[in-house]
This record gives sequence, structure tokens and C-alpha cells, in this order.
Amino acid sequence: MSGLRAVRHDGHEHEFEAAPGLPERLPADETLLWQGGPDWKQLARERFHLRALALYFAVILALRAGFVVADGGSFGDAASAVLMLLPLVLAALGMITLLAWLSARTTVYTITDRRVVMRVGIVLSLTFNLPLNRIESAGLKLTRDGHGNIPLLLAAPDRIALLHLWPHARPWRAARPEPMLCCIADAARVAGLLTEAWQTAHRAGLQPARAQAADAPAPRARRTAGAPQLATH
Repeated sequence: MSGLRAVRHDGHEHEFEAAPGLPERLPADETLLWQGGPDWKQLARERFHLRALALYFAVILALRAGFVVADGGSFGDAASAVLMLLPLVLAALGMITLLAWLSARTTVYTITDRRVVMRVGIVLSLTFNLPLNRIESAGLKLTRDGHGNIPLLLAAPDRIALLHLWPHARPWRAARPEPMLCCIADAARVAGLLTEAWQTAHRAGLQPARAQAADAPAPRARRTAGAPQLATH
């Protein structure tokens, strides 16, 4: 049995972590290359669609005002109708913003010379250990300010449920979910570190250590050939 390892944590403050973002301290022969997390503002815009939802609510409020005027009401009546709904709209947008902030605050991505580790979850926290030789390919999507996403395609038959990953998953990949380092700063540099680590591990012929998943049996290992294709899209 080999491959992915999921470790569940009770509580979201992570006070019992052996090392930040890691379920246990790194072995002496493993090197930490990078550690970080999502930018919460970018996460709110991109993964929680805050701007799109704000625009949607603005259209709803405008339609509400238009219907009042069309039914013979005054502009004052239309304004009153909008003001009645406005607290609900602000509360909904505030809750989404809070979720994005909490999601970013409780997420830690780690890249070592052997694996990628993702600690995710607000209330129920999960840590996913992704050995480098179980990553088939990686992608890179950059924004103008240098933030970006790095989705990771896992070698078959490895699979992590989309429900466990979201929002740290590549969009529109429900059949074969792809873990994704979301909305990280200086994403091009991080992607370069990941590519170099994968190539080094592949040349060294590293095998994933035996691991048992906390929630389900780990998939059977199958070695993949070739370096991951770091595609920019």
C-alpha cells in the first residue's frame, strides 16, 4: 500500500501540529523548499466568486426597484424596497468574505524535495501528503499581479474526493479532481521550485513510503514515467 495519505485533525487552531502545516516533523533527509498559503482577497474573488455575487445582487436590487416603479410606486418607494433587502445582501456577502478569509487563514501549502503537503479545512482540517512521484503533471495559471494557481494531476488510480479538496481544487474537474495550490503569491517561482524538486526526485528514483490514510485505504502504487508537464494556461 502506497501513495496519498490523509490525516484528519480535530480542531482548527492546529495547536498540536508538530510543525506548522505538517502532521509530523520532517525527516532529517527531507528538505523544506517552500511554504505558504492563499491570498484571502484573491481567494474571495476567484474561488468564492465574490465580485460575481456582488454584481448579481446589484442586478437583483435594481430589478426590485424597477418593478416597484413599474407598478406605480415612487422613487422613494423604490429606494425603501431596496433598503429593506440591502442588509440581507450585505450579510450574505459578508459571510462569503469571512469564509474566504478563514479558508486562507487555515490553509498551509508545503513543498519539500519529496512531496507536496496541503493542510486544508476550517472546522475539520485535513492534511494531504502528495509524494512527488504520484504527481503526473502540474499546471500554472498566472494573474497580472503574479498571483496564480498550480493544479496537480495525480497519477491514476490516486484520487481525492472533490468535497474534501474544495476550494483547493481545479475547476471543472469533477470526474478526476485535481488538488490545487490556490491564489498564491509569486506563483511562477513556486512552480519552478516544484518542477525542479520533481525532476530531482525522479532522477533519484525516490519511492513513496508506506502510508495509511486516516479515512480510507491508500491506493496501490503505480510508477509513472516522465517529468510533470508544467503547462501555463
